[in-house]
Amino acid sequence: FKQAMEKIGLALPKSVIACDLEDAKKKAEELGFPCVVRPAFTLGGTGGGIAYNVEELERIAFDGLKSSMISEILIEESIIGWKEYELEVMRDKKDNVVIICSIENFDPMGVHTGDSITVAPAQTLSDKEYQIMRDAAIAIIREIGVETGGSNIQFAINPADGRMTVIEMNPRVSRSSALASKATGFPIAKLAAKLAVGYTLDELKNDITKKTPACFEPTIDYVVVKIPRFTFEKFPATKPELGTVMKSVGEAMAIGRTFKEALQKGLRSLEIKRFGLGFDGKDYHELEEAELLQNLVVPNPNRLFYIKYAFEHGYSLEKLFEYTKIDPWFLYQVKEIVDFGQVHPDIPIEPFIEMIPDDQFFSLPSADLALMEEEDFERFEKVKDYIIKAKKMGFSDYQLATIFGHKSEEEFRKFRKTICMPTYKLVDTCAAEFEAYTPYFYSTYEVEDESRVDDRKKVMILGSGPNRIGQGIEFDYCCVHASMAARELGFESIMVNSNPETVSTDFDISDKLYFEPLTFEDVMNIYESEKPLGVIIQFGGQTPLNLSAKLEKAGVKILGTSSESIDIAEDRKKFQVLINKLNLKQPPNETAFTIEDALKIANKITYPVVVRPSYVLGGRAMEIVYTDADLKDYLARAIDVSPDHPILIDKYLEEAVEIDVDGLADGTETVIAGIMEHIEEAGIHSGDSACSLPPYSLLEPMIQQIREATCKLAKALKVIGLINIQFAVKNKELYVLEVNPRGSRTVPFVSKATGVPWAKMATKVILGHSIKELGLKEVKLSYTAVKEAVFPFNRFPGVDILLGPEMKSTGEVMGIDYDFGMAYLKSQFAAGQKIPKSGTVFLSVKDADKPGIVEVARILLEAGFKLIATKGTAAYLNNAGIAVQRVNKVLEGRPHIVDAIINNEVQMIINTPSGKNPIKDEIIIRQSALKLNIPVVTTLAGAIATAKAITEYLKRELEVKPIQEFY
Repeated sequence: FKQAMEKIGLALPKSVIACDLEDAKKKAEELGFPCVVRPAFTLGGTGGGIAYNVEELERIAFDGLKSSMISEILIEESIIGWKEYELEVMRDKKDNVVIICSIENFDPMGVHTGDSITVAPAQTLSDKEYQIMRDAAIAIIREIGVETGGSNIQFAINPADGRMTVIEMNPRVSRSSALASKATGFPIAKLAAKLAVGYTLDELKNDITKKTPACFEPTIDYVVVKIPRFTFEKFPATKPELGTVMKSVGEAMAIGRTFKEALQKGLRSLEIKRFGLGFDGKDYHELEEAELLQNLVVPNPNRLFYIKYAFEHGYSLEKLFEYTKIDPWFLYQVKEIVDFGQVHPDIPIEPFIEMIPDDQFFSLPSADLALMEEEDFERFEKVKDYIIKAKKMGFSDYQLATIFGHKSEEEFRKFRKTICMPTYKLVDTCAAEFEAYTPYFYSTYEVEDESRVDDRKKVMILGSGPNRIGQGIEFDYCCVHASMAARELGFESIMVNSNPETVSTDFDISDKLYFEPLTFEDVMNIYESEKPLGVIIQFGGQTPLNLSAKLEKAGVKILGTSSESIDIAEDRKKFQVLINKLNLKQPPNETAFTIEDALKIANKITYPVVVRPSYVLGGRAMEIVYTDADLKDYLARAIDVSPDHPILIDKYLEEAVEIDVDGLADGTETVIAGIMEHIEEAGIHSGDSACSLPPYSLLEPMIQQIREATCKLAKALKVIGLINIQFAVKNKELYVLEVNPRGSRTVPFVSKATGVPWAKMATKVILGHSIKELGLKEVKLSYTAVKEAVFPFNRFPGVDILLGPEMKSTGEVMGIDYDFGMAYLKSQFAAGQKIPKSGTVFLSVKDADKPGIVEVARILLEAGFKLIATKGTAAYLNNAGIAVQRVNKVLEGRPHIVDAIINNEVQMIINTPSGKNPIKDEIIIRQSALKLNIPVVTTLAGAIATAKAITEYLKRELEVKPIQEFY
């Protein structure tokens, strides 16, 4: 790449290549510190970082060399603080080249582009600079030799002197390509596929205009802002700081007529309980100057809110540029939002709200308001003028209600509707030069409304918003199938979502797409404009469910399972009554509203207990506690216990087998979609556990009992659509852990494993079809499918990879085979666990697992592995007649186990935790293995499954076949 750039006269940052640690140190010192380390052939900045000294360089270079597929790293001069830009470029075999979109990073160089707020089109480039960059991008795609398809090219510009360099070029579609496609309406991947099979850009029509060819460069007359979504709270050992290694787990996109409007819409799309850039009752107060300065200088997920605080407290734009290196134009836009929010008219709005009749809709203003006294009317006009300007700047109703000191968002919304309503604009790729045929909309506050509302019967589908741990693309899958089913049945499907990474926000998936935040205000605006038959909320995860009560109260018809049934499943007392009525069992549980309550309940139920807040997703802040001291520590650390935020306390079933069941019900009949047995025992979050479909160890009588319990619960809850139930089996007793009368994260897995599109079938049931009409029956499998979770641990230094009740996985994979062991092996390979065929296995397990590890050790020994173990495990296995060599713990002297791991003397580790608080030795072992990409198994059940997988692996090679052949 360097040679190619030199050939066409384009500058790159000064850089050197190193293939070992000593070479890296020598070359970095020649280049100078700080420097940036970038491993070859990795994504998302994996293994890279910024080194400010030799010690940091050694650590980062070591990780980088391990991460690179070819053990090669690039060491670059630091251009931290420069402005970063990206161009999405496309070329065909006739050498037609088009620039699809320009993107500018809000954050300067030093923050991975996947973790930066990004803006399209670029806002601060002069036309001259843009043309130079455009010409450079075209020269690069030609020189590199991308004959067909899209490329992403990144540039940096020094704000001090205008020096431009090329950072990197990706000769493929990238995460920015998805953003650019959604931002412009130009489907990059779809057209790249057509170019690959021989079409040219001039032969392909633009999907949106149906007239212009694809060689017309998109022009947009709006601003798009992408904001990343982080979940640092899941990894408390890692500081919430941003750098060259990507740490975001999702993103939200917003479209507005101005940067200010798009920014505030984007912030409320993140679903982090913020409703824009502050002014929502959640702003920082009384920050120490050192804390403020730290959060301005060091990039972090909340830096925007610290910038707001700084402006409010008199910091100048020049000073903030010095601290953040964010372009002054962007800082000025933020300052204008902050200034506007602070100068609102000090006028009570309650008297105006009281004048509006309950049935008032779309009046501007209402007859009552028009009859006001002149003085009141002048005051009303001031408020009206302020609100209209605020809405154009992206302020939400929630923010404005807070600004005016009004407690109710719903009442303020009623008042705002007498003043202004949103208009909807089309995304058309051509700034309205040609008519757009695809109804792809965003909201703004202007006069002209381009929405196309007709009299067709229609349904609204609420998506799941930005990906996060606990809620990812599995719900997007369900929403896509819901839209497809609605269209098949002749309904007009209306999709509402804010996630640019997902298929549900492709403009050709639904009849209408609204790229809008999933908030009460934004959903209600669309609902009142479109007037659908109802809204489907059961496919978007927790996001739509959290809105359901407010939507229903506002008159929205919820399609499928009623909110009353959802309430019974979520309300502990109501659910307990139902369980007793159905003669089913659940672990003893109660709800605590005070710390005193929690201690009494835990002692009554008896430890260990599972504790969690009642208002979270993905097991957030869920823990297993063993003593009063543990519980007091938990409550003091993490949780606001109150009548509004109670704590749920359940008896923890130790050494129980956990079961997940997905079913589909039509109100009278229920069909089982899939019964999955977790590999890991109960206590590890279901989203983090591997699972097998069908169950691999349960006997048929227990499976039948699970079927009957599922049907009972679905019928009692009058479920119409999907239902997910989590059971536990202990001592041949069946316990109900949780019931979710909605689509679950396992629906895509079950659909792929069985060949039945369950979300699509569920939509048809919701829209009036019966299970009998659809001919649905439980699928009996002659093969096994195993789902395994994928974790981002290598992105978060210092974390322990131990699994628990709080979900940490960011994705999942599936292995499928006629044998369970081979299906499990495939799933491990797919998840990045390189299960070995030979070598040395290190064993160190807690006392409770020692009897169970004997059989695992015997299988491994028979398979030809050498076994090493720490003192206690080695003694136990030797007494059982298994030859194991003892190795020192870290604290027992050297050479110890970590030395063996670093020296590549260990090929696999089986290490189960010693208790609630793992000892330091165990954490160091697991972290060392993570760095060196050595497979680690942390549960006894996982060890047993791995042993079975290795046995099968030694019998035969991996075989592949299309999934359709299994069906």
